[in-house]
Amino acid sequence: MTESDEENWCAAQRLQVAEYLQREGVIHGEIGDWPAWHIAPYVSVWAIESVKAAGSVGWWALCGDLPTDYCSAEDCRHPRLAMQKIAEEWHDAVQTSKPGDATLGDTSLPISLAPLLEKRAELLLRWVRDDSVWPD
Repeated sequence: MTESDEENWCAAQRLQVAEYLQREGVIHGEIGDWPAWHIAPYVSVWAIESVKAAGSVGWWALCGDLPTDYCSAEDCRHPRLAMQKIAEEWHDAVQTSKPGDATLGDTSLPISLAPLLEKRAELLLRWVRDDSVWPD
């Protein structure tokens, strides 16, 4: 991927995060101009400014070749921890779903996406554990 392709991909991801947060009704401040962490074109983690504490991260959003999702930054102050939190929530949603459920846990994702969501969660957790993909 060229630098220009990466820039275009990141810009598209940022827009997708903004649209997603608006649809979800999340009240927030600024979205980072650049992902806090990413592996283009697969995944990006975005810092979302807190409304209560301007200048600090209030939310993290995950976007890419996977469902867009977000979590509070209250108990995870690093994008790596946010990615872990979201991946574990996805894993739990798949594991606790029962036959006849329409959606996966608290997500709005259809139960038919369980295998895909589980694979994405596993991949994210592998990246969380891999120190080589995280800058010092």
